[in-house]
Amino acid sequence: MNLSDVRRARIPRRKKFPVGRGHSSGVGKQCGRGRKGQYARQGESFRPYFEGGQMPMIRRLPKRGFSNAAFRRLYEVVNVGTLDRCFAEGETVDEAALRRRGLVRRACDGVKILGGGTLSKRLIVRAHCFTKGAEQKIARAGGTAERVPAGAKAAPPAEGAAPTPGS
Repeated sequence: MNLSDVRRARIPRRKKFPVGRGHSSGVGKQCGRGRKGQYARQGESFRPYFEGGQMPMIRRLPKRGFSNAAFRRLYEVVNVGTLDRCFAEGETVDEAALRRRGLVRRACDGVKILGGGTLSKRLIVRAHCFTKGAEQKIARAGGTAERVPAGAKAAPPAEGAAPTPGS
């Protein structure tokens, strides 16, 4: 085999056949769908798990176990590099300040600070969670990382600030 033998692979696709073009085509008048009824109509008329009236597999199998998905906490994440870019030296960074600057937008259970980027300014950072790298970078820059209790919400935004979504 050499480069002159190489050609583009043909993706196997079945060509659409023109239906409803007369008796002699074999799929004339009713286009191969038979007469009236649910099968002759357009669009999906069956649920994906429908098994023709037989008890579906999803209902035949026993349900076991428990999922914590309903109780998980959703955190909005912010990197320390972003804090360095958006905040001045000595400022206090909390959820309300992050929302004012548009760094946290969605409704969430808390804010988590990640260690991505570099931090050169001394900041007081109040958040629900920190990664080890983020705590080290904040401390190395001369700032402090303060944990906010899990159930506690951030202080209300300052007067005159625009309302934030989800608050």
